[in-house]
Parts: sequence; structure tokens; C-alpha cells
Amino acid sequence: MKFVPRSAATRQRIIEATAELFNKKGLLGTSVSDLEKATGMTRGSIYGNFENKDAVALAAFEFNWERKQKLLLDGADSHNSYKDKLLAHVLLHHPSAKTPFTPGGCPLQNTVVEADDTNNLLRAKAATGLLSWTKNITGIIENGIKANEFKADTDSVGTALQIISIIEGASLYFRSTQDMKYVNKLLDTAKKIIDDICKT
Repeated sequence: MKFVPRSAATRQRIIEATAELFNKKGLLGTSVSDLEKATGMTRGSIYGNFENKDAVALAAFEFNWERKQKLLLDGADSHNSYKDKLLAHVLLHHPSAKTPFTPGGCPLQNTVVEADDTNNLLRAKAATGLLSWTKNITGIIENGIKANEFKADTDSVGTALQIISIIEGASLYFRSTQDMKYVNKLLDTAKKIIDDICKT
């Protein structure tokens, strides 16, 4: 029988209250008592709106990723040139930008690292998010080629993969070393990739 939550509004409150918790502690590190504390609700109230803890984690990931994706898309959409749209994806990840992503780091990176060998549903959700981001950046590049802003022989998918890999790599280096020199060097590399596909 399909699970039906008691209240859509309560379900959303639970998601928002636990989004940061799951992003920081992960599914395995988050206990039911953590959920109760974060939401101010009883176990019965939580599980009246979610089938189990895994279901809360899935919804929290979706919330975190949609929030991050919206910030990136809005940032790109605020620019007219396709070069600046691409640069927005890079620059919004620099710590100095103070972009209000969910605390705890990139939800894609956090979720993939934890779920790779432990939870196929979470891994698949993260994969969907990553492929969506790749498609979005690929689209910007392809539109830039059509607008005669980028070189016609640009490998749009390959370039998108490079940019995302560098952004995620910069996040990994910053969180592990806390040394900005690696972040700056990596993001400068991403900017050079963008410069190199421009026609002028």
C-alpha cells in the first residue's frame, strides 16, 4: 500500500528543519533523536509524514539540491553574456561570494560520498542532480556557440564536465585543507577554460 503523509505542510516543515542536519551528518550519522530535536516533533509525528528515516533523507537532499540549483540558475540568469553565465557558476562557489548554500558543503558531494556503497536511492538522486547541472551548463555553452560567442568546435559536454569537476574539486580541497590557495588555483583554471572557448 502506498504511504500517504498526514500533512503536506508538516512534511515540508520536517524537510526544512532537517535539511542542514542531513547535509552535515549524513543519513548514517543522523539518529531519530536528532530528527526529533531538529524538528521539535515526536517520532510518531515524523513517521506519520515519512515512511522512514531514509525517506526524510531523500526529501532533505532534494530540498538542499533544489535550493543550490536555484541560486546557481538565478545567478547565471542575472547576466546577459554566455561567458558571464558560465562564470557565475564558478564564482558563486568561491567562499568570498558568501553564497547561501546549505551549510555543510555541496549536497551532491556529501550525498555521493556517503551513499555510493550504502544507499542506491540516495546515490541515484544525487546522480540525477549532477546530470541536471551538467545539462544546464552544457546548454549555456551550446547557446553561446549559437550566439557566436563561443568557438564553433567547442566540446560542450566535455567543457561542462571539466567546469563541474573543478568546482567540486575546489570544494573538496577547501573543506579538507582549509587553504584558499588551492581553491583560487582551481577556480582560476575553470575561468581559463571559459576564456579559452570564447571567440574574442
